[in-house]
Amino acid sequence: PPSASPVPRKGFSLPIAHGLGGGSREPQEGIQIMGLGIMGLNCRPQRVSGWILGAPGEGPTCCGSSRVTALTPARMRFLATSAPRPLRPTSSTRDARSRFCASSPQRRIWRSYCAASSSLRPPRPPSPSPAFAFAFALARPAASMALEAARSIPLEAALAECTEALNCFLRNQFSESLEMLQPRTRESMYHALIYATILEMQAMMTFEQEDIAHAGHTMKEAQEICQRFRRKNVASGAFSGRTGGESCTEEELHAEVCYAECLLHRAALTFLQDENMVNFVKGGLKVRSSYLIYRELSSCLQPSRLPASSVRAHLEGGIALGIGAFNLTLSLFPPRILKLLEFAGFSGDKDYGLQQLHQGATTTPNLRALLCTMLLLCYYTFLTFILGVGEDDFTEAEALLSPYLSRYPKSAIFLFFAGRIEEIKGNINEAIKKFEEGCSAQQAWKQFHHMCYWELMWCFAYKGMWKMAYFYADLLSKENRWSKAMYVYMKAAFLSMLPRGEPRPFGEDEVALFRQVSSFKQKIAGKSPPTEKFAIRKARRYKASEHTPLPVPALEMMYMWNGFTVLRKQQELLEGTLNTLTQAEKQLQEVPGNPLMLREILVGVDMCESSIYTCAKQILCSVGVCIFGWISHG
Repeated sequence: PPSASPVPRKGFSLPIAHGLGGGSREPQEGIQIMGLGIMGLNCRPQRVSGWILGAPGEGPTCCGSSRVTALTPARMRFLATSAPRPLRPTSSTRDARSRFCASSPQRRIWRSYCAASSSLRPPRPPSPSPAFAFAFALARPAASMALEAARSIPLEAALAECTEALNCFLRNQFSESLEMLQPRTRESMYHALIYATILEMQAMMTFEQEDIAHAGHTMKEAQEICQRFRRKNVASGAFSGRTGGESCTEEELHAEVCYAECLLHRAALTFLQDENMVNFVKGGLKVRSSYLIYRELSSCLQPSRLPASSVRAHLEGGIALGIGAFNLTLSLFPPRILKLLEFAGFSGDKDYGLQQLHQGATTTPNLRALLCTMLLLCYYTFLTFILGVGEDDFTEAEALLSPYLSRYPKSAIFLFFAGRIEEIKGNINEAIKKFEEGCSAQQAWKQFHHMCYWELMWCFAYKGMWKMAYFYADLLSKENRWSKAMYVYMKAAFLSMLPRGEPRPFGEDEVALFRQVSSFKQKIAGKSPPTEKFAIRKARRYKASEHTPLPVPALEMMYMWNGFTVLRKQQELLEGTLNTLTQAEKQLQEVPGNPLMLREILVGVDMCESSIYTCAKQILCSVGVCIFGWISHG
């Protein structure tokens, strides 16, 4: 109205000027264009142009801009075909509407509003018949599946693109690899699986809960993509090789392998994500489901009966990876636990597992060849070394590694394994060189550096360079989350190996560090790692105000990690360790009542490694007599 203040844009409350209410001189409650409606009445909030009422006799007006425009019949017809549905009062305001329409001027305003609403309301489309609705409901899943099938890409093209993405990953181009895979994670099961696997590797290295949760969510989405391509058994809803394995298409067989692999990855992330027993049970169920799928595929689909095509090698490699990984891992469990697992339906054969993994690593072209190779390298360079079940023959590991090193000479992953092989062979200087090359090869993923830092720490500990070993333990304690309790304990252990009067780096005190170890305790799959339990128990000695220091904590932890096997490869390393133990014995003799059993054990092991078997036997037998007497006397 002319007497009103300038009208703001839609979405604001407009004051009703005097004269609108039939002679009332005071402004009444405003009209909210996008909300409460007219005169405080509740209306349905919809996307509309701002509608207000004009003065009596002028009809409704529109405030789509800063000026008020009267709605002429031509404008009314135009807005009836283009404007959204206007506001209408809800049924909850019926009583308020009755009170509002009691007076004659207000009734005229209300009738004008209702006339504008009815004229501007678009015609309602006719409702579909029940037969049409039923037919549409039946056709909708089929149409969705047809749309997804049209969007999916052929297996050959998907495998070629995933292979190229893995090549970028091995050339330390991690971001480029993820960018190649991410656009088609909704269309291809292999794109989704490889993309989620790379994120899982990153999460396991960072050990951040956000990264682990994100990787688990991505792996779950990859599993859903694989589920879309699987063939379902009508009776049970699960894959069965005896009833449907031979009749499955090639794409459905690939989907089964990818689905089982997703289950296995999700189980590993479940163990890391939380430390309660519920997640442990959930992870165990996923492992069992994956194992059953692999067992069905292996028993019912022989290589000779697989479809002959260009992607057959990838299918064989996927089955070999799953069967080999399960058999090798289960064979490493203690016999008592293995019997319980056999009762639950699991079985493990180490030789058969190694055979399957070698087959998967050497079959080309094969997308899983990299994973098979990495599992074998971890077995030959870590598990057999730490558990003491292997031999000193590294020809298998070197034969697996040499083709990749020649093709990817700057790959951080393979430089790390090359340094690890040199380390356990006793070539410490060459191992240090390889690890430093692995750190300088890339800067995108700092977590690869942490693996090298751990090995560099032990390399300098083998050489007796305690300050350098402390330096790398300090880097790990500040940058890595794998096992902070272990890192802090190793810092304190290396400082305690220095002479008493020598200044400590960064002014740190080993006693204060030992007292902090228990505060960094963590659990994985509901259990604390054995190394952390050992470190926390050893550090309890320093809780008391008057404590007895540990004699040689660094060598003690080295013995726990089977480091004396490395020392025996180099005579000068053994001699340096024996000198360190001799100096520790002199210090222990100054402390009354301090037992020398630990020192004697380490000396005996050191002599065993240096082939001085007679002296070693005498020392270890004397230690055994002391331990037996200590146990028998309580």
